[in-house]
Amino acid sequence: MDKDTPMHYRNLGNSGAVVSTFALGTMTFGAEADEATSHAILDDYLESGGNLIDTADVYGKGASEEIIGHWLEAHPTDKEQMVIATKGRFAMGDGRNELGTSRRHLGRALEASLRRLGVEQIDLYQMHAWDAVTPLEETLRFLDDAVRSGKIAYYGFSNFLGWQLTKAVHVARANGFTPPVTLQPQYSLLVREIESEIVPACQDANIGLLPWSPLAGGWLTGKYQRDADPTGATRLGEDPERGMEAWAPRNKQERTWRILDTVKEIAKAKGVNQGQVSLAWLEAQPAVTSVILGARNTAQLADNLGATSVELTGDELKRLDEVSAPVVSDYPYGAAGAGQRHRAIDVID
Repeated sequence: MDKDTPMHYRNLGNSGAVVSTFALGTMTFGAEADEATSHAILDDYLESGGNLIDTADVYGKGASEEIIGHWLEAHPTDKEQMVIATKGRFAMGDGRNELGTSRRHLGRALEASLRRLGVEQIDLYQMHAWDAVTPLEETLRFLDDAVRSGKIAYYGFSNFLGWQLTKAVHVARANGFTPPVTLQPQYSLLVREIESEIVPACQDANIGLLPWSPLAGGWLTGKYQRDADPTGATRLGEDPERGMEAWAPRNKQERTWRILDTVKEIAKAKGVNQGQVSLAWLEAQPAVTSVILGARNTAQLADNLGATSVELTGDELKRLDEVSAPVVSDYPYGAAGAGQRHRAIDVID
């Protein structure tokens, strides 16, 4: 790992904590990466200047958190440098109450995560998805209590819609609860739909984005070819039943291949690889705090971290913005909707 990798840092959403603009996602730990490999990935990530580790209690049914906990125990000095983020929400057992964002489930889930990670406080505790059953006030009060008790420092959400995030922000504000600081959505050059509602909602509340799947499951690395089914060591090819439902429609979209061709052209001109260009574009987007990188081995991590050295010009960013512009209906997000919004501003002015 290159010690001179120019890692950048930003505030964790609207908090005072500072994190690297590339986070380490650990869904592979305990699955595609065994403990030794996972620890080597953590070693290299630390050496690169990275300090945000993202996991979840359901990754490997707790194995990911345990592996991270063992690494933290073996690195007591480095432990203080790392910002640890995990998530609760999904089922970890067969009981009816072993899922969701109720006080009952989250209380048990948080204690279990603290134990597996071997820490007294989790820096960022995230709700893994919206819970339509539990009253939002119940969830937010639990999170506020957890902050006040010192069990978590901050909290955030994952996979929330724009209205869900905005509602949570205002319910927290109305009740005097600690506010959320981050949102973790899927976001990449191929998946930009969140820009219609979710990104503006985050900007309005000063919420930091932590994008997952920044390479769109490997598509943006250039490893897939038009009309050729994935094979070999890819997230799609390793398990033919996993992700294939997305292969056909994405393969058929001309937009997909226009984006990939543009990324390839820019990468070739800069002497870097396509994944690094794609990651650099995402790091530069409004509201993004840290881009979550996933890796099965140290070589993949090193390849992704090469994006820290890629500086896209204004023209290159514009080309990527234009070719990957999300397809939206004319109303309310297209030209007709924009006209209505501008008219409303004119009237107010």
